[in-house]
Amino acid sequence: MAAVAIMATAFTGPARAAGDTAPTTADHQATQAAVDAAVAAGVPGVTAEARDADGVWKSASGVGNLKTGAPRGKNDRFRIGSLTNTFVATVLLQMEAEKKLSLDDTVERHLPGLVTGNGNDGRAITVRQLLNHTSGLFDYLADQQYYDTYVLGDGYLQHRYDTLTPEQRVKVALTHAPLFTPGARHEFSNTNDLLAALIVEKVGGRPYEDEVRRRIVEPLGLDATSNPGDGIALPQPSSRAYSKLFSAQPDRIDDVTEMNGSQGWGNSDIVSSADDLNRFYGALMRGKLLPPQQLKEMKATVDDPAFPGASYGLDIGRLTLGCGTTLWYRDAGLVGWLSMAAFTDDGRHELTFNYNSDWGAETLLPVLNAEFCAPASRSH
Repeated sequence: MAAVAIMATAFTGPARAAGDTAPTTADHQATQAAVDAAVAAGVPGVTAEARDADGVWKSASGVGNLKTGAPRGKNDRFRIGSLTNTFVATVLLQMEAEKKLSLDDTVERHLPGLVTGNGNDGRAITVRQLLNHTSGLFDYLADQQYYDTYVLGDGYLQHRYDTLTPEQRVKVALTHAPLFTPGARHEFSNTNDLLAALIVEKVGGRPYEDEVRRRIVEPLGLDATSNPGDGIALPQPSSRAYSKLFSAQPDRIDDVTEMNGSQGWGNSDIVSSADDLNRFYGALMRGKLLPPQQLKEMKATVDDPAFPGASYGLDIGRLTLGCGTTLWYRDAGLVGWLSMAAFTDDGRHELTFNYNSDWGAETLLPVLNAEFCAPASRSH
């Protein structure tokens, strides 16, 4: 499931004003209430963590296993989907700081001959355009045959253990003409991030997973963060993941916990926890991972026409809530999971939460409002 589809559901209409869900204290009561409301609305379970001037708040609500009734865990590991992309963008920006590449290099320079055909031209697309999603490249997940095979219904159930190469997924995208001329506008495409990970490998001369681990995971001590390779299981502790795969059977829920990690290689494969993700995004925004120039480039945004009031940098987005609080964020949706990480510009106030379902996107924004739209929260 493309992240853009998640945000289109979550952010339809204006953000709620602070008075709708504002906490009366700084102890995250309203955030807990919003998380509980998501469960009451049908999300199986939620794990969440906030960090602010008062410390670390961890929470879980609902169930992690519909069969046994086991509760959702506060320290659950989960598939983070498109939050993977910020890790990749950070590595590329580190490489730029090391003068190993330029954001204005063409895709063709690093991946010669890969992006071609049907009007697609890697000579006209830059690394920057991949990361801010202005390349115009078709999203391979939007290809109907691919979607039917690997995302929906019986196709997913029959093929979720298949091993796929990144080149196979790029090839799917390139069977389509580009959506627009490179640089013309912003539109999210998973193909961009897949190519970005391939560039990490080409420039680094080692697997992209090794670069992420060496540059981010190990220095920050992110012990719950890993790449699955072509493995199918989640490390423990974790909960089961659930999907409504069949639109004609809206009450049917399938356990989709197991899937081949190669199907999300480079753009949605990382497994992590709310705690690790808060530490990653906090370190990123406080300049612990990037020099000032590269962090400035990451925060240079283009308008996001799909969401009024939102803009998009280099694989992080910027959003102003109805109460006036401006956040950076990254959302993610894939089969069985929804995730959101949101954080202030200085990285001092953060919230990361995850649903073990791929429905309930309309409840994401109320959780953000509950955490960030109280006067006490905004002062942190």
